[in-house]
Amino acid sequence: MIVAAYSSASAQAIPAKPPTVLETNRKMIDSLDKKIIETIALREKLVKEIGAYKAKNKIPALQTSRFQEVLNNAVKAGMQQGLSEEFVTELMNAIHRESLRIESEAANHPN
Repeated sequence: MIVAAYSSASAQAIPAKPPTVLETNRKMIDSLDKKIIETIALREKLVKEIGAYKAKNKIPALQTSRFQEVLNNAVKAGMQQGLSEEFVTELMNAIHRESLRIESEAANHPN
């Protein structure tokens, strides 16, 4: 008869190593990135509605004064949060380009 011998230490599960600050912060960033995308998607749904309204009422998609107002507000808010004017301007220009694309689609393919 063979008897297997083992110590009680080897039978116990090794406790999981707690996440590092880096891992924790990366998970938080991933969550925030998802929320950013969801927020932009919600914004663009509203843009689609605006695009349909503009098309129906023969209003041009590009309204420079409105975009300048949006950009100025975003830059001011961004700077209050410690973001550079250049970054906020680039971000808002990218969002605006996507908004114009969506408005154009809404005008060309009304529901």
